[in-house]
Amino acid sequence: MPRSAPRVTVAKASAARWQDLERLFGPNGGCAGCWCMWFRQGGQEFRARHGEHNRRALKRLVAAAVAPGVIAYREGAPVGWCAVAPREQYPRLLRSPTLAPVDERRAWSVTCFYITPKLRRGGLGRPLLEAAVKHARAHGAHLIEGYPIDPVTRKVTNSEAYHGLVSTFRSCGFREVERRSPNRPIMRLELRAGARPAARITRTPVSRRG
Repeated sequence: MPRSAPRVTVAKASAARWQDLERLFGPNGGCAGCWCMWFRQGGQEFRARHGEHNRRALKRLVAAAVAPGVIAYREGAPVGWCAVAPREQYPRLLRSPTLAPVDERRAWSVTCFYITPKLRRGGLGRPLLEAAVKHARAHGAHLIEGYPIDPVTRKVTNSEAYHGLVSTFRSCGFREVERRSPNRPIMRLELRAGARPAARITRTPVSRRG
């Protein structure tokens, strides 16, 4: 009989799981000392604090009452991460010409996926996103949004895939509400029972990156 695929479980990040997150991100902090702080800092602050400063900053967030993301496990080993938090915690989003809020509604934001290299493009994005949605809903979110890459004009590189892919968000019920650049839509999912889906908003794309 063929062996069944290893089961994937997802849990919220917590102080008790900090060593799992360190193991997943490795000595480079996921990517060049980022430690998933890119969207939480401005450009100058990020350049000054990458590496150990960011590691300590993420550790403080993980120890807080509301986890800043979820961790995926396969056969007991940490294999994936998804960051999710109220949008106002991500100043880079608020200042971005591409990803700035489309309206005044409060929302939670899915900003980053990190999957261990050997399992990338292996379907881990969906269970991570589903868990992120569940986490946001459990903490009272009425709306959650993401900023995935849409490979409509070119192939998506691994370095860009940390935003997530449009196909993953669509599979979890997200709908596009705004697109200010060709490959970066803003997608939303209503979390309130009986809420009406947001209408598609169309604006002229800009060339600047988010």
